[in-house]
Amino acid sequence: MERCCYSAPTTNPSFKFVKYETVSSSVGTTGFYRSRVSSAGLSNPFLKVNDRIKSVTRQQHSYDLRTYKRAEVRNQGWDFGRFVKTLYFFNGPPSPLKIFESLIANISSTEPTTEKSMDASGIVLVAGATGGVGRRVVDILRNKGLPVRVLVRNEEKARKMLGPDVDLVVGDITKASTLLPGYFKGVRKVINAVSVIVGPKEGDTPDRAKYSQGIKFFEPEIKGDSPELVEYIGMQNLIKALKENLGLKAGKLVFGFEDGTSRDLPWGALDDVVMGGVSESQFRIVPNGGETGGPTGLFTGTVSTANNGGFTSIRTKNFDVAENLSAFDGLELRLKGDGRRYKLIVRTSRDWDTVGYTIGFDTVKDQWQSVRLPFSSLRPIFRAKTVADAQPFDPSQIISFQLMFSKFEYDGKLNPTFVEGPFQLPVQSIRAYIAEPILPRFVHVGSAGVTRPERPGLDLSKQPPAVRLNKELGSILTFKLKGEDLIRESGIPYTIVRPCALTEEPAGADLIFDQGDNITGKISREEVAKICVAALESPYACDTTFEVKCVVPFSERYTVDPENPPPEKDYDEYFKTLKPGITGKEYLEKTYASV
Repeated sequence: MERCCYSAPTTNPSFKFVKYETVSSSVGTTGFYRSRVSSAGLSNPFLKVNDRIKSVTRQQHSYDLRTYKRAEVRNQGWDFGRFVKTLYFFNGPPSPLKIFESLIANISSTEPTTEKSMDASGIVLVAGATGGVGRRVVDILRNKGLPVRVLVRNEEKARKMLGPDVDLVVGDITKASTLLPGYFKGVRKVINAVSVIVGPKEGDTPDRAKYSQGIKFFEPEIKGDSPELVEYIGMQNLIKALKENLGLKAGKLVFGFEDGTSRDLPWGALDDVVMGGVSESQFRIVPNGGETGGPTGLFTGTVSTANNGGFTSIRTKNFDVAENLSAFDGLELRLKGDGRRYKLIVRTSRDWDTVGYTIGFDTVKDQWQSVRLPFSSLRPIFRAKTVADAQPFDPSQIISFQLMFSKFEYDGKLNPTFVEGPFQLPVQSIRAYIAEPILPRFVHVGSAGVTRPERPGLDLSKQPPAVRLNKELGSILTFKLKGEDLIRESGIPYTIVRPCALTEEPAGADLIFDQGDNITGKISREEVAKICVAALESPYACDTTFEVKCVVPFSERYTVDPENPPPEKDYDEYFKTLKPGITGKEYLEKTYASV
């Protein structure tokens, strides 16, 4: 028997193939070794194999039989056909050598690296920012140091009122074509103070002083666009324009099968065959393999360290349009574990050879489990090393996903659960989620009284003018309620604030929060603005609808002594008293919503 070794030529200086042959009277075997020209940076397992090759090369007619047998076990024939199929599936990357470089794991570095933190605070959009409540909301947000953008119809008026440096976009919620997607880039929360314009029939001052005072009654009429156009159609347009930026409380299905809905992705196997290995995997849909007998995806295969391999993975083709998950905090996988540790890799570039934002996760054997992977924990990895100066992960530009089972972690670490042989990982769904506690993303300033015009048995003489004159005012309250319903049905985490009559008095009076749409009274615009901003940061306000007034009666004017101002309120104490599901519509439907 005779064994010969020689180096195959290559244009890539980082590695070479070493072909070996064994010849006997009955069997011929051919395989491939991968050997780096410089072994200084490789781990011990690589050094041992490469040292053997060099030894045999120097002494072609003498070899260590034990070394040969160990090498024979570790090396198998390379499936070039499967390698070509892999390239073809992923649309033929420009150079096979580039793929080799990108997938060979460099595990020599053990130096710790740091990751840039991701700015997830986001911009607060204020719609109706030149109105009485809206402009006060802008001031409060700025004083808190929060990033603010305003949506207005009149740029000149807005800059004069809010300052020349205000982050401003010009659009009209009644005209969907004016709400351009670029206006809302980076927006994560909204306070909507847009309202149909009502004024005295007899006319008003240029600064709307008669309307704004909110106490003395003037015969009202609609000025400008109709309540249907502003309160209902405008709300439809605003929600549609913002929904992707604000996210849904229930999350967003990225892949899989849930509650009768499904979404597929173009998965393909990407195994260590691209670097000469023999591990092999596949991804398929199993019609009855899910947690409750429904369909599920199945990542399955066999992993081997032969030919210095040791990983299998499935990766999606690049998406035609980037997946925007910027409204969410991470990805949740619903899967049946096998006790192994896997990796999820998310890419935001269309380049093949690029940084992958990576996180490892453990599974529990034979148990269905939900695994939450926060975007803030994704680590930028390139060729198995952390990239300290990588760009922060941008969840609005997701181009592909990859699931991997590998011998290697990153930065020289090994997977503690790795074993060679067959594996399978049923993955029923991948869903983007909003982290707990969930806070309101859409705060809307509505109006008390919206459920009263059609309420049976109500004494209209004791109700505010808008209730009595609902039809004469273009069904203003009816369309305000329809607009509210759109928010509640959208799935966006919300708070709907229904103030009673708005005044120009200062904030500070004691308040009454109520639900069911029954109270009347007054409240200052400044107080409402403070309530709206506080709601953005309170989980107790999430998915609630409530009315609010101050305890001071109409007959008294509320004032504040500048030398002795009232203490700042803890609005959470009010929000804690609220319950979801109460809107006042229960009276119209003759039934109470479940609480």
